[in-house]
Amino acid sequence: MIVREVNCKSILNKSKLSTDYCINPYTGCQHKCFYCYARFMKKYTNHKENWGDFVDVKINAVDALKNDLKKAKPGSVFIGSVTDAYQPIEKKYEITRKILEALPNNFSPYILTKSALVLRDLDLIKRFRNPEVGLTITFSDDSDRKNFEPFASPINDRIEALKKIKETGIKTSVFFGPVIPFISDKNLEEFFEKINFADEIWVDKLNIKSGNWRLLEKVMKQKYLRLFEKIRYVIFDDDKYYSELKERIKGICKEKNIKIRFCY
Repeated sequence: MIVREVNCKSILNKSKLSTDYCINPYTGCQHKCFYCYARFMKKYTNHKENWGDFVDVKINAVDALKNDLKKAKPGSVFIGSVTDAYQPIEKKYEITRKILEALPNNFSPYILTKSALVLRDLDLIKRFRNPEVGLTITFSDDSDRKNFEPFASPINDRIEALKKIKETGIKTSVFFGPVIPFISDKNLEEFFEKINFADEIWVDKLNIKSGNWRLLEKVMKQKYLRLFEKIRYVIFDDDKYYSELKERIKGICKEKNIKIRFCY
């Protein structure tokens, strides 16, 4: 893992997603998820290493934030839109924690992570107006997590972390995605039963526009050879799988009274 300390010009940037702003304390991510859509960010660096093999630490993040805040109106902030703000290196640098300390409490942070480390900062998160913490959970089976997300927190650790966050009164969500056909949707009803305490569940399909198919193909051929052709067919030729999955999930969530949103 190549770790580089860098300076950024700005860190509170306007967002094209569901929030007013986004903050990314790092460029790159140690979780090395093979399906990661954010690998397009590599073109904005001078790294020759593969995505997942480097992290740039924005060591002047707090100073950049304070400068950005001089001209920013209060709003919602997505922390970790193209990186994981609580990847392992955060234990050492605490860039995310320092950002939360510097961010005025009239902003509303939305944190999305795959790491139970987010529990460390509950004391800071609670002081904001309408904060929300989401845990990405792509699989119900931890053996699948190990195959696709080798350095992210185990599934049960994420679920237990989210329960503790929920107990503090903070709004919680599960990001169920990207759904990898015939792998993510195993034991779907049992999985939704485990996460039905969350305030909301978001669902998204697999996006291969960032060039991640080559890595996914390698993993699938090594670990899921019997399913590979079925999965490949869905990704490239089938327009029914995800629409049928949507209806299936709607039925489960209606039965369990779970609020659900789809990103596709």
